[in-house]
Amino acid sequence: MFRFQKEQEIVNIAGVKVGGQPGELPTVLAGTIFYNKHEIVEDAAKGLFDKQKAEKVLNLQENASDETKNPQMVHIYGTTPESICRYIDFVAEVSDAPFLIDSSEGQVRAHAARYVSEIGLSDRAVYNSINMSISESELKALAESELDSSIILGFNAMDSSLQGRMAMLEEGANLLDRGLLSIAEECGIVNKLIDPSITPLGDGAGVALRMTLTAKAKWGHPTGSGIHNAPSAWSWLQKKKEKDPLLYKICDIGSTCLQQAAAGDFILYGPIENAPYIFPMAAMGDIMIAEAVRDLGIEPSTKHPFNVLV
Repeated sequence: MFRFQKEQEIVNIAGVKVGGQPGELPTVLAGTIFYNKHEIVEDAAKGLFDKQKAEKVLNLQENASDETKNPQMVHIYGTTPESICRYIDFVAEVSDAPFLIDSSEGQVRAHAARYVSEIGLSDRAVYNSINMSISESELKALAESELDSSIILGFNAMDSSLQGRMAMLEEGANLLDRGLLSIAEECGIVNKLIDPSITPLGDGAGVALRMTLTAKAKWGHPTGSGIHNAPSAWSWLQKKKEKDPLLYKICDIGSTCLQQAAAGDFILYGPIENAPYIFPMAAMGDIMIAEAVRDLGIEPSTKHPFNVLV
């Protein structure tokens, strides 16, 4: 393992600290709720869901976090303005954890940014994400909101190389008139969480791990990803899943350690139901990394799994 020469930023989002040198802080883990085809969702457009089951899965993650001391965030996914507001209300009432607001529709993300500002929850919300396809109307909504935390996505549709992804953040990669980091600044984003963007295996998935290291070395911002998207998009593994679901689950959950070994600070690990498996896996990775850097002058935080579970 190693220590970055660049000073590593630690951001505080509603009490959850993210960033630092490898081995300093435990990995922050965010499970997704209300995702596409989530069985607890009854009407995705209206945001109707089984509240009892939703609270149960939120408690799964909270209990896993309490045991391992890996901090948690809740990754909220909504498809309409109506649904995402319902989801935010519920999560904010049931859990004290910070939450990510996410949708495949920019107008839904923009609506959520305005909504959390109106109801006084902007300090707990993380925008997901500022990316190359963000529209002017979405940027305006984000800038006018009170949000100060966002994931900044390094995806470059024209060039998925390390250079192409870094250029997207730094100067727009000849596709935007400025880089995504500058755009984030203009929108009032203080807590910048860099996501190098996980593409499918064979299409640059490994580049994301290299970019995690490169981005932290260059800018010092907290960096992480939804690395489980690599195995979940692997066609070979998808075929195996039909006959051996356990094999798929092992690869999906095991990918967590790859991002940790590449100095990731946070991980969007997918379905929140996987919390009982993800958190111990991440705690093990954090403990091994903390042990590996002790002679580099990096001490694990008081509530690090190294100081709790060993």
